[in-house]
Amino acid sequence: MNKLKTMLCAVCTLVLANTGTTLADSGNFAGPYLGISGLAAGIAVDGKSRAVTDADSTDTVTAGKATFATGVEAGYALPLGDMFLIDIGASYLAGEAKIAHEGDDGPGRGNVSFKADDFVTFYIAPTMSLSDTSSLYVKMGLSEADIGVSGDITTPSDLRGETWAVGTRTVLDSGVFIRTEAGYTEYNGISAHGGGNTILATTSYAAEPVIAYGKVSFGFRF
Repeated sequence: MNKLKTMLCAVCTLVLANTGTTLADSGNFAGPYLGISGLAAGIAVDGKSRAVTDADSTDTVTAGKATFATGVEAGYALPLGDMFLIDIGASYLAGEAKIAHEGDDGPGRGNVSFKADDFVTFYIAPTMSLSDTSSLYVKMGLSEADIGVSGDITTPSDLRGETWAVGTRTVLDSGVFIRTEAGYTEYNGISAHGGGNTILATTSYAAEPVIAYGKVSFGFRF
């Protein structure tokens, strides 16, 4: 993931180095905005469960899933000179992602699942105007999501992670804008253990979710 972060920063640096002085006034993109968005995402999960018994064993699972979600976003773009802006905002996605584990016939195992929803990201996006209507940005954000579980296991803490993305924003004279964005979110690991009723308390479950996504937003700049 560090290579991808470096690549995103390099894209912005490259455009800066090859853009002349005919860039549009950053004021064309400044001000508050509201938007709605659609997101297509691929979720990759490296997970494992470990049963501490007389026959100690570990199951390792790598899973992938594609999903679609809708959401809203709001923010404020603050101009910093003729060409640059700082875009500060937040987005909310109403989608749901589920990670399931089917236990084997060994002692202490069982069918459990983790559910993540209410995805929220608080972001800052350095932005550069490319023309009278178009701009380019690199986004860095802090992301959170609620976690729920099913099965005889403890509930882990909610997801927290980092989001990195690159995108473009086109603003028409009417104030209507279109934003396209590609990025990824890397969350902290999920960790839980059996509740002790049907699944041994010594059985542990862990997963590390990563989401790569493409997003399109439509909205209005005030």
